[in-house]
Amino acid sequence: MTLQDITTDALVIGAGPAGLMAADALADAGYSVLVADQKPSVARKFLMAGKSGLNLTKAEPFDAFMAHYGPHADALRPMIERVRPEDVANWAQGLGQEVFTGSTGRVFPKVIKASPLLRAWLARLDGMGVTVNTRWRWTGWQDGAAVFDTPDGRVSVRAKAMVLAMGGASWRRLGSDGAWANTLTKKGIPTVSFGPSNVGLTVPWSPHMAKTFGSPIKNARFFAGDMENRGEAVISAKGLEGGGIYPLAPALRKGAMLHIDLMPDVSENAITKRLSKPRGKDSKSNALRKALRVDPAKLALLMEYARPLPDAPQDVAKLVKALPITNATLRPMDEAISTSGGIPFETMNDGLMLNDMPGVFAAGEMLDWDAPTGGYLLTACFATGLWAGQHAARWIADQGSAAAF
Repeated sequence: MTLQDITTDALVIGAGPAGLMAADALADAGYSVLVADQKPSVARKFLMAGKSGLNLTKAEPFDAFMAHYGPHADALRPMIERVRPEDVANWAQGLGQEVFTGSTGRVFPKVIKASPLLRAWLARLDGMGVTVNTRWRWTGWQDGAAVFDTPDGRVSVRAKAMVLAMGGASWRRLGSDGAWANTLTKKGIPTVSFGPSNVGLTVPWSPHMAKTFGSPIKNARFFAGDMENRGEAVISAKGLEGGGIYPLAPALRKGAMLHIDLMPDVSENAITKRLSKPRGKDSKSNALRKALRVDPAKLALLMEYARPLPDAPQDVAKLVKALPITNATLRPMDEAISTSGGIPFETMNDGLMLNDMPGVFAAGEMLDWDAPTGGYLLTACFATGLWAGQHAARWIADQGSAAAF
């Protein structure tokens, strides 16, 4: 039995960055906004991401920035043109949070963590009259209203427009469980199956690798299929993880093998020449270590995958430049920082409204797009949230009555 029947201009389900940005846009347009989130507190994944430093965006030329969205760049471009990296930085500063740009172009709040920014944002929304309800789990629609299970019983919410911003399907403990996909499927809305993105690799190491656990692989080039990225990763007991390999998730999901160029600044010919010098009384492994002059972690990786070492220096050089990690698999989806899959752009109009559900919009990781960490993921969540909120506001202004869900 429904305990309450609430009416509001706009309903936003999901209180992460995309949902809060949509609520901000709707409230700024003068509409009453109710935000519902299933967890006891809001933006949990946002706060978790900020524990090691909240990477808001990246300062780089716009076309280079957009290239990181791969096949989804064209769909996202109009939204991110409204929320460019410099706009994200200005927005944070407008909330009283000074930012700085690191040596790689990544933009962070000066306080590093996400909590001060979130507190300031929530205070702004509260001042705009936005109502935020936690522990509200959305169960679908009934008689034109969105229905929730809440600590006070069953609640229905009637709204003129609705923005879905419930995240993807990773880090379930923080709220992104992907359960909404079944609800939409039952309403005839197609979704793309979820897959892990920005995720580490499981590698069944041999015992001799234990001494390298926790060691970084610095200044390496990682590539899989037609994708490559230069950066670093960390050798862990589970396998490999880190920003060097996260952007390769689309290729790895398709079954491409990871390769590592351990010496990206040295040519294959130069490595061959080094290895061709007489080794004297040195063992083959000692001669290799002296010739390559790489750190122990890289040398351990080479020995893990190249033994027995080829006799020909050129063959060893080829392995140094393209070491195949032959037995690596993606970590489970729930360990991924983000996921691919969700609502395809083809099922929505240019304002991110579902074609088959007038008045219902979607934003953030619910959409089927893929982006690496480094500021790209969060910027697109802000951008799609703002876009959906602004178009939902226009919908309310044009329609002037409650939508029939």
